[in-house]
Amino acid sequence: MAIHIHIPTPMREHTKGQAVVEGRGGTVQAVLADLGQTYPGINQRLFENGQVRRFVNIYLNDEDIRYLDNLATPVKDGDEVSIIPAVAGG
Repeated sequence: MAIHIHIPTPMREHTKGQAVVEGRGGTVQAVLADLGQTYPGINQRLFENGQVRRFVNIYLNDEDIRYLDNLATPVKDGDEVSIIPAVAGG
């Protein structure tokens, strides 16, 4: 099952500059694990102590996974996962 993963510009160094890559898995967690297998180093930017870093937001088809089933949220073929780093400013 192919899931499209949208990679933010600061993390594209890990995906050889690609803005959208494919991942596989039945849950958001499995898709992100597959992403980490394919593109070593990216998971260090996404996770801390097994949890999504506080400043990283993960969306499944425009829905924040924190309001779904978090990393256990099921995915299906054709879904889109977007990785959005938080931006602070003033």
